[in-house]
Amino acid sequence: MAVTAGSTANLPRLGILMMLGAWFFFSIVDTSAKWLAIAGIPAFQLAFMRYASHFVISIAVIAKDGFTRDRFQTDHLWQVISRALLLVSATLSNFYVLKFLPLTVVSAVMFSSPVIVCFLSTSVLKEHVGPWRWGAILLGFIGVLIVVRPFGETFHPAMLLILYNATALAFYSIMTRKLSGIVAVDTMQFYMGLVGTFVLLPFAAWTWVQPDGAWAMSVLIGIGVMGWAGHQLLTTAHRFGTANQLMPFTYSFLIFVAIWGYFLFGTVPDKMTVIGAIVIMGAGLIIWKREQA
Repeated sequence: MAVTAGSTANLPRLGILMMLGAWFFFSIVDTSAKWLAIAGIPAFQLAFMRYASHFVISIAVIAKDGFTRDRFQTDHLWQVISRALLLVSATLSNFYVLKFLPLTVVSAVMFSSPVIVCFLSTSVLKEHVGPWRWGAILLGFIGVLIVVRPFGETFHPAMLLILYNATALAFYSIMTRKLSGIVAVDTMQFYMGLVGTFVLLPFAAWTWVQPDGAWAMSVLIGIGVMGWAGHQLLTTAHRFGTANQLMPFTYSFLIFVAIWGYFLFGTVPDKMTVIGAIVIMGAGLIIWKREQA
Protein backbone atom coordinates (compact mmCIF):
# COMPACT_ATOMS: atom_id res chain seq x y z
CA MET A 1 0.00 0.00 0.00
CA ALA A 2 1.39 3.39 -0.96
CA VAL A 3 2.14 5.88 1.77
CA THR A 4 0.55 9.26 1.12
CA ALA A 5 1.95 12.61 2.21
CA GLY A 6 -0.77 12.90 4.84
CA SER A 7 -0.04 9.48 6.31
CA THR A 8 3.71 10.20 6.35
CA ALA A 9 3.07 13.31 8.42
CA ASN A 10 1.23 11.18 10.98
CA LEU A 11 4.02 8.58 11.32
CA PRO A 12 5.82 10.40 14.18
CA ARG A 13 2.52 10.41 16.08
CA LEU A 14 2.33 6.64 15.65
CA GLY A 15 5.90 6.37 16.96
CA ILE A 16 4.99 8.51 19.98
CA LEU A 17 1.93 6.34 20.70
CA MET A 18 4.14 3.24 20.53
CA MET A 19 6.68 4.86 22.86
CA LEU A 20 3.92 5.65 25.35
CA GLY A 21 2.65 2.07 25.02
CA ALA A 22 6.15 0.67 25.63
CA TRP A 23 6.63 2.63 28.85
CA PHE A 24 3.10 1.76 29.94
CA PHE A 25 4.01 -1.95 29.63
CA PHE A 26 7.29 -1.35 31.50
CA SER A 27 5.34 0.35 34.30
CA ILE A 28 3.14 -2.76 34.55
CA VAL A 29 6.28 -4.92 34.81
CA ASP A 30 7.65 -2.92 37.75
CA THR A 31 4.25 -2.64 39.43
CA SER A 32 3.64 -6.38 39.08
CA ALA A 33 7.12 -7.13 40.43
CA LYS A 34 6.48 -4.92 43.48
CA TRP A 35 3.08 -6.55 44.11
CA LEU A 36 4.60 -10.03 43.90
CA ALA A 37 7.63 -9.06 46.00
CA ILE A 38 5.36 -7.80 48.78
CA ALA A 39 3.48 -11.13 48.51
CA GLY A 40 6.77 -12.94 49.25
CA ILE A 41 8.07 -13.89 45.78
CA PRO A 42 11.92 -13.66 45.78
CA ALA A 43 13.71 -11.25 43.42
CA PHE A 44 15.61 -14.16 41.78
CA GLN A 45 12.32 -15.83 40.87
CA LEU A 46 10.84 -12.58 39.51
CA ALA A 47 13.91 -11.85 37.38
CA PHE A 48 14.09 -15.46 36.15
CA MET A 49 10.47 -15.39 34.96
CA ARG A 50 11.11 -12.03 33.28
CA TYR A 51 13.86 -13.54 31.13
CA ALA A 52 12.48 -17.06 30.72
CA SER A 53 9.38 -15.68 29.00
CA HIS A 54 11.61 -13.35 26.97
CA PHE A 55 13.76 -16.33 25.93
CA VAL A 56 10.79 -18.42 24.78
CA ILE A 57 9.38 -15.55 22.72
CA SER A 58 12.82 -14.76 21.21
CA ILE A 59 13.19 -18.39 20.08
CA ALA A 60 9.73 -18.23 18.50
CA VAL A 61 10.65 -15.03 16.63
CA ILE A 62 13.87 -16.56 15.28
CA ALA A 63 12.10 -19.84 14.40
CA LYS A 64 9.71 -17.91 12.19
CA ASP A 65 12.47 -17.55 9.56
CA GLY A 66 14.11 -20.92 10.27
CA PHE A 67 16.86 -22.08 12.61
CA THR A 68 20.06 -21.40 10.71
CA ARG A 69 23.46 -21.23 12.37
CA ASP A 70 24.14 -17.66 11.25
CA ARG A 71 21.08 -16.45 13.21
CA PHE A 72 22.97 -17.22 16.44
CA GLN A 73 26.53 -16.42 15.37
CA THR A 74 28.29 -13.13 16.08
CA ASP A 75 31.90 -11.97 16.05
CA HIS A 76 31.17 -9.97 19.21
CA LEU A 77 29.86 -12.75 21.44
CA TRP A 78 31.56 -11.64 24.66
CA GLN A 79 30.34 -8.06 24.23
CA VAL A 80 26.80 -9.32 23.59
CA ILE A 81 26.94 -11.54 26.69
CA SER A 82 28.42 -8.72 28.81
CA ARG A 83 25.63 -6.42 27.65
CA ALA A 84 23.06 -9.04 28.64
CA LEU A 85 24.65 -9.53 32.08
CA LEU A 86 24.46 -5.80 32.74
CA LEU A 87 20.72 -5.68 32.05
CA VAL A 88 20.05 -8.93 33.94
CA SER A 89 21.87 -7.64 37.04
CA ALA A 90 20.05 -4.29 36.78
CA THR A 91 16.69 -6.09 36.54
CA LEU A 92 17.52 -8.25 39.56
CA SER A 93 18.53 -5.28 41.72
CA ASN A 94 15.47 -3.35 40.52
CA PHE A 95 13.07 -6.14 41.50
CA TYR A 96 14.79 -6.50 44.88
CA VAL A 97 14.55 -2.83 45.88
CA LEU A 98 10.92 -2.55 44.75
CA LYS A 99 9.96 -4.54 47.85
CA PHE A 100 11.33 -1.80 50.11
CA LEU A 101 10.94 1.48 48.21
CA PRO A 102 8.11 3.31 46.42
CA LEU A 103 7.86 2.92 42.65
CA THR A 104 8.37 6.66 42.13
CA VAL A 105 11.65 6.74 44.07
CA VAL A 106 13.10 3.77 42.20
CA SER A 107 11.98 5.15 38.84
CA ALA A 108 13.27 8.68 39.47
CA VAL A 109 16.79 7.46 40.28
CA MET A 110 16.69 5.01 37.34
CA PHE A 111 16.14 7.96 34.99
CA SER A 112 19.52 9.38 35.99
CA SER A 113 20.95 6.73 33.63
CA PRO A 114 21.19 9.15 30.61
CA VAL A 115 23.12 11.56 32.84
CA ILE A 116 25.56 8.78 33.77
CA VAL A 117 25.86 7.83 30.07
CA CYS A 118 26.79 11.43 29.29
CA PHE A 119 29.38 11.40 32.09
CA LEU A 120 30.89 8.09 30.92
CA SER A 121 30.88 9.09 27.24
CA THR A 122 33.96 11.27 27.77
CA SER A 123 36.16 8.28 28.65
CA VAL A 124 34.35 5.29 27.13
CA LEU A 125 33.06 6.71 23.84
CA LYS A 126 35.67 9.51 23.58
CA GLU A 127 32.92 12.05 22.93
CA HIS A 128 33.35 15.77 23.53
CA VAL A 129 31.21 17.08 26.38
CA GLY A 130 30.73 20.85 26.45
CA PRO A 131 29.86 23.15 29.37
CA TRP A 132 26.09 22.75 28.88
CA ARG A 133 26.26 18.98 29.20
CA TRP A 134 28.70 19.15 32.13
CA GLY A 135 26.20 21.44 33.81
CA ALA A 136 23.42 18.92 33.08
CA ILE A 137 25.54 16.11 34.56
CA LEU A 138 26.01 18.13 37.77
CA LEU A 139 22.28 18.97 37.83
CA GLY A 140 21.37 15.29 37.39
CA PHE A 141 23.52 14.20 40.32
CA ILE A 142 22.00 16.95 42.48
CA GLY A 143 18.58 15.54 41.54
CA VAL A 144 19.67 12.06 42.60
CA LEU A 145 20.88 13.41 45.97
CA ILE A 146 17.52 15.14 46.48
CA VAL A 147 15.65 11.87 45.88
CA VAL A 148 18.04 9.57 47.77
CA ARG A 149 18.74 11.97 50.69
CA PRO A 150 21.78 9.92 51.86
CA PHE A 151 21.95 11.67 55.24
CA GLY A 152 18.22 11.92 55.91
CA GLU A 153 15.89 9.83 58.05
CA THR A 154 14.19 8.40 54.95
CA PHE A 155 17.42 6.88 53.59
CA HIS A 156 17.20 3.12 53.04
CA PRO A 157 20.25 0.93 52.20
CA ALA A 158 18.36 -0.33 49.14
CA MET A 159 18.95 3.15 47.65
CA LEU A 160 22.53 2.05 46.92
CA LEU A 161 21.22 -0.75 44.73
CA ILE A 162 19.15 1.74 42.71
CA LEU A 163 22.34 3.69 42.04
CA TYR A 164 23.95 0.45 40.83
CA ASN A 165 20.87 -0.14 38.68
CA ALA A 166 21.20 3.28 37.01
CA THR A 167 24.94 2.77 36.44
CA ALA A 168 24.46 -0.72 34.96
CA LEU A 169 21.78 0.64 32.62
CA ALA A 170 24.20 3.39 31.56
CA PHE A 171 26.90 0.86 30.63
CA TYR A 172 24.21 -1.24 28.93
CA SER A 173 23.21 1.78 26.82
CA ILE A 174 26.82 2.46 25.86
CA MET A 175 27.36 -1.17 24.82
CA THR A 176 24.11 -1.06 22.83
CA ARG A 177 25.43 1.98 20.96
CA LYS A 178 28.70 0.21 20.19
CA LEU A 179 26.97 -2.99 19.00
CA SER A 180 24.15 -1.29 17.09
CA GLY A 181 24.43 -1.97 13.37
CA ILE A 182 27.05 -4.74 13.75
CA VAL A 183 24.94 -7.31 15.64
CA ALA A 184 21.35 -8.14 14.61
CA VAL A 185 18.63 -7.08 17.04
CA ASP A 186 17.09 -10.59 17.08
CA THR A 187 20.51 -12.03 17.95
CA MET A 188 20.97 -9.64 20.87
CA GLN A 189 17.41 -10.36 22.05
CA PHE A 190 18.08 -14.10 21.91
CA TYR A 191 21.27 -13.89 23.98
CA MET A 192 19.54 -11.55 26.43
CA GLY A 193 16.91 -14.19 27.14
CA LEU A 194 19.47 -17.02 27.11
CA VAL A 195 21.85 -15.37 29.58
CA GLY A 196 19.06 -14.18 31.89
CA THR A 197 17.34 -17.56 31.94
CA PHE A 198 20.34 -19.79 32.60
CA VAL A 199 22.23 -17.46 34.95
CA LEU A 200 19.17 -16.99 37.16
CA LEU A 201 17.76 -20.55 36.90
CA PRO A 202 19.71 -22.17 39.79
CA PHE A 203 19.04 -19.21 42.13
CA ALA A 204 15.35 -19.13 41.18
CA ALA A 205 15.02 -22.89 41.74
CA TRP A 206 16.72 -22.62 45.15
CA THR A 207 14.52 -19.76 46.37
CA TRP A 208 11.31 -20.65 44.49
CA VAL A 209 8.03 -19.78 46.23
CA GLN A 210 4.84 -21.06 44.65
CA PRO A 211 2.51 -18.12 43.91
CA ASP A 212 -0.72 -18.11 45.88
CA GLY A 213 -3.42 -18.80 43.31
CA ALA A 214 -3.89 -18.68 39.54
CA TRP A 215 -3.98 -14.87 39.39
CA ALA A 216 -0.59 -14.49 41.08
CA MET A 217 0.88 -17.10 38.72
CA SER A 218 -0.58 -15.23 35.73
CA VAL A 219 0.99 -11.98 36.95
CA LEU A 220 4.34 -13.75 37.39
CA ILE A 221 4.25 -15.08 33.81
CA GLY A 222 2.95 -11.74 32.57
CA ILE A 223 6.11 -9.94 33.75
CA GLY A 224 8.08 -11.54 30.92
CA VAL A 225 5.35 -11.11 28.32
CA MET A 226 4.86 -7.43 29.16
CA GLY A 227 8.61 -6.86 29.19
CA TRP A 228 8.99 -8.40 25.74
CA ALA A 229 6.00 -6.45 24.40
CA GLY A 230 7.45 -3.22 25.76
CA HIS A 231 10.79 -3.84 24.05
CA GLN A 232 9.03 -4.67 20.76
CA LEU A 233 7.03 -1.42 20.87
CA LEU A 234 10.15 0.54 21.87
CA THR A 235 12.11 -0.86 18.93
CA THR A 236 9.26 -0.45 16.43
CA ALA A 237 8.59 3.14 17.54
CA HIS A 238 11.97 4.18 16.14
CA ARG A 239 10.83 3.12 12.66
CA PHE A 240 8.20 5.86 12.71
CA GLY A 241 9.88 8.62 14.68
CA THR A 242 13.42 9.81 15.33
CA ALA A 243 15.11 9.40 18.70
CA ASN A 244 14.88 13.18 19.16
CA GLN A 245 11.10 13.09 18.65
CA LEU A 246 10.56 10.12 20.95
CA MET A 247 12.98 10.63 23.83
CA PRO A 248 10.93 13.14 25.91
CA PHE A 249 8.06 10.65 26.09
CA THR A 250 10.18 8.14 28.02
CA TYR A 251 9.41 10.22 31.12
CA SER A 252 5.77 9.12 30.84
CA PHE A 253 7.00 6.10 32.83
CA LEU A 254 7.23 8.28 35.94
CA ILE A 255 3.58 9.31 35.54
CA PHE A 256 2.44 5.72 34.98
CA VAL A 257 4.20 4.34 38.05
CA ALA A 258 2.95 7.23 40.21
CA ILE A 259 -0.63 6.33 39.18
CA TRP A 260 -0.11 2.59 39.79
CA GLY A 261 1.57 3.32 43.12
CA TYR A 262 -1.33 5.45 44.30
CA PHE A 263 -4.14 3.08 43.31
CA LEU A 264 -2.47 -0.23 44.23
CA PHE A 265 -0.22 0.66 47.17
CA GLY A 266 -1.66 3.95 48.43
CA THR A 267 1.68 5.73 48.05
CA VAL A 268 1.98 9.39 47.09
CA PRO A 269 5.45 10.76 46.21
CA ASP A 270 6.59 13.30 48.79
CA LYS A 271 7.69 16.83 47.88
CA MET A 272 11.42 16.05 47.79
CA THR A 273 10.92 13.04 45.51
CA VAL A 274 8.87 15.17 43.08
CA ILE A 275 11.47 17.97 43.12
CA GLY A 276 14.34 15.49 42.62
CA ALA A 277 12.50 13.76 39.75
CA ILE A 278 11.89 17.12 38.04
CA VAL A 279 15.58 18.05 38.41
CA ILE A 280 16.68 14.68 36.97
CA MET A 281 14.20 15.02 34.08
CA GLY A 282 15.46 18.54 33.43
CA ALA A 283 19.06 17.31 33.28
CA GLY A 284 18.08 14.54 30.86
CA LEU A 285 16.20 16.97 28.62
CA ILE A 286 19.15 19.40 28.56
CA ILE A 287 21.46 16.57 27.44
CA TRP A 288 18.88 15.51 24.83
CA LYS A 289 18.61 19.10 23.54
CA ARG A 290 22.39 19.50 23.30
CA GLU A 291 22.66 16.20 21.41
CA GLN A 292 20.08 17.57 18.96
CA ALA A 293 22.28 20.63 18.42
